[in-house]
Amino acid sequence: MPGAGKTTAGRQLAHMLGVPFADVDVEIERRIGCSIRSFFEQHGEVAFRQIEADTIAELVKRPAHVLATGGGAVLRPENRAALKANTVVLYLRATPEELYRRLRHDTQRPLLQVADPLRKLRELYRDRDPLYQEVAHYTVETGRPSVSHMVNMILMQLELAGVVDNQLVKSATLRH
Repeated sequence: MPGAGKTTAGRQLAHMLGVPFADVDVEIERRIGCSIRSFFEQHGEVAFRQIEADTIAELVKRPAHVLATGGGAVLRPENRAALKANTVVLYLRATPEELYRRLRHDTQRPLLQVADPLRKLRELYRDRDPLYQEVAHYTVETGRPSVSHMVNMILMQLELAGVVDNQLVKSATLRH
């Protein structure tokens, strides 16, 4: 979901693991030469979602790295399939109310530029939560922890799953 901490936690996680970080939205803006908000206004959501799908298809083929997708990436079946098959997907789950608290002053997210952003977040959550759960290998309840606490929770989840080894998690936790 927007505001769940994908980019913030992703950057820190990549740093702690010593791997590159990529943000799908940043890569899209680099490709289109303008902000996503401007692109949305000029070309609409359908055109944006196609560029997003093309970008994800390329990024999931890169060697080991941390990838943050946009919140709507799960809307297309091809994105869900590419992410599920080629990556380890972590769903950073937060309630719409928590997301609203984080995003209430945000003016850059096109889907939240509406009269009632909390209602919109509730609708997005209702529609997207099942898709996030479908594609996720692991879910991390974000609630209100600090970013470092959330990243440590992610590292522990990855360690328990055997995705990263115990020594790496200990080293990453100590460095932070």
